[in-house]
Amino acid sequence: MESRSSFATARRTELFDALVDLFLAEGFARLTLDAIAARLKCSKSTLYTLAGSKERLVTSATVHFFKRATEQVESAVADIAAPRDRVVVYLTAVGEALSVASEPFMTDLAAFAPAREVYERNTRIAAGRVQELIADGVATGDFRSVHAAFAADLAATMMVRIQQGGVGAATGLDDANAYRELASILTAGITA
Repeated sequence: MESRSSFATARRTELFDALVDLFLAEGFARLTLDAIAARLKCSKSTLYTLAGSKERLVTSATVHFFKRATEQVESAVADIAAPRDRVVVYLTAVGEALSVASEPFMTDLAAFAPAREVYERNTRIAAGRVQELIADGVATGDFRSVHAAFAADLAATMMVRIQQGGVGAATGLDDANAYRELASILTAGITA
């Protein structure tokens, strides 16, 4: 028999997942708490159990999205052994995890400082992870001796441009393909 607290935790996770999916599809700026509650088939008081205001709800949902995305990405790279493949799979998985974000969501994210800061923090974390993957490849001799922090900063800069739509506007590539190209160019440039 499921305990009351595990049911509450499961319900909370289910609501956050539904909230994230709603925001990813439609953005969040134009949605009121009443509209969100109606769409999620819950009360406003239930939403207040998740966060004390719409702004906190948006921020918490953004954190939840990036946590979910990080789990997807790390799961994709977990069983990959070859350093080059790890970088390619990692960047491709990032693109796939973020490809569900609609243009209205990305526009709202860019305009709302607390959510934008969550995104920027996660981009820095992802860049750090790319740096680790590159450093591992340098240590094993699979990658030539490169400045791993510079290569990761290069990747992070492109990751931001991809998500802000700059790469798509300049090249016509969708996000997933832009990440594949980034992985290909980055790994080709550092392969021993």
